[in-house]
Amino acid sequence: MLVATWNVNSVKSRLDLLLRWLKEAQPDVVCLQEIKCVDDAFPTAEIEEAGYSSAVHGQKSYNGVALLSRLPLEDVTIGLAGEDEDEQARFIEAAVSTATGVVRIAGIYLPNGNPVDTLKYGYKLDWMERLRRHAETRLALEEPFIIAGDFNVIPDARDAKRPETWVGDALYRPETHAAWRRLTALGLTDALRACADDAGLYTFWDYQAGAWQKNNGIRIDHLLLSAQAADALTGVRIDSHVRAWERPSDHVPALAEFAF
Repeated sequence: MLVATWNVNSVKSRLDLLLRWLKEAQPDVVCLQEIKCVDDAFPTAEIEEAGYSSAVHGQKSYNGVALLSRLPLEDVTIGLAGEDEDEQARFIEAAVSTATGVVRIAGIYLPNGNPVDTLKYGYKLDWMERLRRHAETRLALEEPFIIAGDFNVIPDARDAKRPETWVGDALYRPETHAAWRRLTALGLTDALRACADDAGLYTFWDYQAGAWQKNNGIRIDHLLLSAQAADALTGVRIDSHVRAWERPSDHVPALAEFAF
């Protein structure tokens, strides 16, 4: 079973690229972020023609998340518990039935948090704590559980070409790292770091200042795994070549393969 996450940065603008990548990579489940459209505007028909069903939690012009799957999606949940007045479309979860049982997959678009001297940073940290509480309840079920998405967190210096330039940024502040550690300390495994210790493995390159050409990237798109999912992990890859396609997203897909 191949599970992917990709911040597509507008599903309508990148639909041709998404369909091209789906055909090439053949993932079983995809967590999309920043679809930037309401549910009714999501290209459901084109996605179905490519062989995928979809579950969507959209928002006009901003945010928005979706799950694409070649396997049945059940028990779909939208919105992260803990704040009833939060209207930002950043969380979707579903159960996926496999030959060996059910795998629960949460697709997230964690807030950026900048500027840090505004309410945006408090919202980011609050959201991370809500995610930690939700993950704690899911882990208590002792079933395969995957949180995949754009976390807007650079976990450590290996995950940035120039980490010194990110000091003080919401993606790299000590408070952000502390919240990340509280989340992973529940027993969640960073899929990529379970397979590789290398620096220079990035998922995002800014559109400005020739970041892609200079490989001035960061790793902020992650798959976190419960113990049951981590035990089934067989490999991880980043499809960085997608960043070189015409009119790309500034993120690229990250994928993990499992023996489910």
